[in-house]
Order: sequence, then C-alpha cells, then structure tokens
Amino acid sequence: MKKSDPPKRICVDMDEVMADSITEHLARYNRDYHDNITKDDLRGKWIWDVVAIDRHPRLEEYLRSDDFFAVLDVMPDAQRVLGRLQQHYEVFIASAAMEVPTSFNAKYRWLARHFPSIPATHIVFCGDKSILRADYLIDDNPRQLRRFVGEGILYDAPHNIAVKGFRRVCNWLEIEEFFLDKK
Repeated sequence: MKKSDPPKRICVDMDEVMADSITEHLARYNRDYHDNITKDDLRGKWIWDVVAIDRHPRLEEYLRSDDFFAVLDVMPDAQRVLGRLQQHYEVFIASAAMEVPTSFNAKYRWLARHFPSIPATHIVFCGDKSILRADYLIDDNPRQLRRFVGEGILYDAPHNIAVKGFRRVCNWLEIEEFFLDKK
C-alpha cells in the first residue's frame, strides 16, 4: 500500500465475534429451565434448533431484555487486537441489530464501555450487511457473508462449524495473525 492509498476497511460483527452472546443465552436458559445445554450441544446448530419450540418465546425474551447485551463478556484478545487493527485499518463495527431492535442502546453502551476507541461514527446498526462497503467482514453468520461484496471471514462458532467456502478464523489471535503479522 502506498502512503497515499486509503487504509483498507474492516467491518467486524459484534455478537459471537466481539461479544460472547451464546454463553449468556445458555446461562439464562439453563437457569430458567434447570437444563444443562452446552456449546458442544450446539455444534452445527443454533440454540433455536436445540430448544423445544414452545420455549422459543423465552429465548426471544432474553434477547429483548434490557440487560442481555449489557452483560456479555468480551471475547478473549478482542480489545487488544482491535486496538492494533485500528492503527493500520479503518475499523467499523457492524451489528445486525435490526434483528433485535430493542438492543440498540445496550449494544451501544457495551461498545462504549469495552471499546471506547471505536468512535460512534464507526458503529453501524443494520439488518442485511450486504450494504456495507468494506474490504473485509468478520462475522459468525454465513448468511451475512454470502452477499457481502468484499472478503468474508467466518468467525468460528458452534452453529457454523460445518460451513465451508469462507476463510475461517477461530479466535482473535488468528485475526491478528491474518491482518497484522503479515505486515
């Protein structure tokens, strides 16, 4: 890249890439139903595929609760690696928040608390991520990557274990290696 070239742009999904939403979803479900579903039980499936259909409304309630997105753990190494990425790339956070419109405020507060170096102008709440104009999209949902015009990078999650056709990263250390260690 020449000095005059603009930096490449990376869009990063929030849930299951930056924020560990599966662990919180399972913890609430297991607590309320005295069950013991694990991430291993979700291999190749979404939580909706494992839980009885009559309990789906409760799963929705968790997502719509005021505190769900506020209490999510940060994925290991995400803060440090994102900080490094910002030094070499233009980084945007792209969340399909329209799937849970009540999550906007909690997601925004979570990002401000855990990733204060990401400016509000670089946070995109959308539905279909094909609208994003970027060189890369890191996302756990293959549906979002299929229509994305740049290079889609699949972040490993139980539900996407069998998905092929995308570069896959298993954690933030692999993201760091791909984007920064080759510089």
